Amino acid sequence: MNQLATVNKQASGFDLAPRNIDEAMKLAEMICHSELAPKNFKGKPGDTLVAMMMGNEVGLNPLQSIQNIAVINGRPSVWGDAMLALVQNHPKFGGIEESFDKNTMTATCTVWRKNGPKHTQTFSKETAEKAGLWGKQGPWQQYPERMIPLRARGFALRNQFADALAGLISREEAMDIPVDAGYTEQPAEGVQAIAYYPQSDFEKNFDTWSDAIKQGKATPERIISMVSSKGELTERQKEQILNLKTGEAA
Repeated sequence: MNQLATVNKQASGFDLAPRNIDEAMKLAEMICHSELAPKNFKGKPGDTLVAMMMGNEVGLNPLQSIQNIAVINGRPSVWGDAMLALVQNHPKFGGIEESFDKNTMTATCTVWRKNGPKHTQTFSKETAEKAGLWGKQGPWQQYPERMIPLRARGFALRNQFADALAGLISREEAMDIPVDAGYTEQPAEGVQAIAYYPQSDFEKNFDTWSDAIKQGKATPERIISMVSSKGELTERQKEQILNLKTGEAA
C-alpha cells in the first residue's frame, strides 16, 4: 500500500515518519503549501526539507522543526526558546540560571551538565555596541532587553551542549551575521522579516483563543503554533496561553 509516511499511533496522537527522501520531499511540499507553514517556509520545499532533516537530528518531528528552525541562506538555526528546550531535554542537562541587570543592561546565563562545573556567559549593551548590534533595525531596536539575554543564553548553551544542538546556532544570532559572511537572511522585496507578535493583537485575540480551548476546538499548543507563524511569542505570552489549559490566569 502506497503511503506518504509510516504512521505510528501513540497515546498523544500520531507521528509521521518519512521512509525515504522521496516521501520526505512530498511531506515537505505538503507542509510548505499549508496554512500552518511559517512565512519563511511558504512555497519553499527545499528549505522545509532542510529544516525537517535538521530537526530530526536533534529529536524534533517535522511540524516542530518548521515552527522552531529557520533556514537562513541554507544554514539551519533555531529560535532561542527552542534551543533551551532542546538542551533541557538532554539527558545530561543539570540546570540553568538566567538573570538580567537593567541598570547595566547585562544578561548572565549559567548552565551546567549533571555532575559538571557551572559555565557562565554574559552579554551586555557594551558588547552589543562593539558588535555593531545596538540600535540595529529590527528586534535590537524594538526589544533590546530580550535580545541581550538571548545572546548570552545562546553562547552558554552552545558552549556546554554542542552534542544536543548538533551545530545549530540561535536564529537571533544567525540574523545578525554580516551579509558578507553569507548567512544573513534577505527578505523578499516588500516582505518584512518575521518580528515579535504585537502585544495589542495578543490582547485582542486572547479571549477568542480562550473560548476555543474551553470548547475543545483547539489546544494551547495549537494556538501557540498558529500564532508563531505570524510572529514570535514572548515567553510571557506563551505562558499565558499554556495556562488556559488549567484555567489559570497568568
